[in-house]
Amino acid sequence: MAQFLTRIGQLGLGLAVAGSVVNSALYNVDGGHRSVIFDRFSGIRPGVVGEGTHFFIPWVQKPYIFDIRARPRNVPVITGSKDLQNVNITLRILFRPVPDSLPKIFTTLGVDYDERVLPSITNEVLKAVVAQFDAGELITQRELVSQKVSEDLMERAAQFGLILDDISITHLTFGKEFTQAVELKQVAQQDAERARFLVEKAEQQKKAAVISAEGDTQAAILLAKSFGDAGEGLVELRRIEAAEDIAYQLAKSRNVVYLPSGQHTLLNLPTNTQQ
Repeated sequence: MAQFLTRIGQLGLGLAVAGSVVNSALYNVDGGHRSVIFDRFSGIRPGVVGEGTHFFIPWVQKPYIFDIRARPRNVPVITGSKDLQNVNITLRILFRPVPDSLPKIFTTLGVDYDERVLPSITNEVLKAVVAQFDAGELITQRELVSQKVSEDLMERAAQFGLILDDISITHLTFGKEFTQAVELKQVAQQDAERARFLVEKAEQQKKAAVISAEGDTQAAILLAKSFGDAGEGLVELRRIEAAEDIAYQLAKSRNVVYLPSGQHTLLNLPTNTQQ
């Protein structure tokens, strides 16, 4: 019985040791990742290991995991335009490595390949492209600038085994002197527009005064002609019309009382008699 228990203990210990060895020889590659194997005797193996659980030889081999999903990175650059203006520009780059190029990337650049490649090639491409445009053209032709930067940067990144899914200009500012010059230009344009408005307003007022004077002259001519044709009858007609208008306005007022002629009221109103 004792020997049986000893045998079981030895078997359990052997299984535990074997399990520990097997476990140390396994590694996992998560979704969206790839692995590159470094061998102490042969160096970087040319193949790329995909997702799942895989075996490797402990101490002899070592796996390095790479993320092949697209990741964003902002790269700020200070450069100069064609007219020698300082330009502060920031690019947002969405990048990922080519899976089949991972052994070469690991051999030549290492795991931190993005730190080694993206700032340098972005600086190079931006300085070359921005130098082809004036400061004003960088604003008015921003889409063209972005397109040219994208084309040149994608071509440059492909040389290092990188794919750039998206490139966009997120920040674009100029030096203090240029900004002040733009502000002064805008103020001058606003003053010019205000002066032009005042001139146009004065011209319109002048035209209105001329039209009004012509209308008054025409009215005076018509009145003179009417007086000449109708004589005093036209004046009498205007008096009657004015009296009717006055009577109408008084009729609407509550403070006006009419006393019929020839009748007496309850109060004897004093009258002026000749002495």
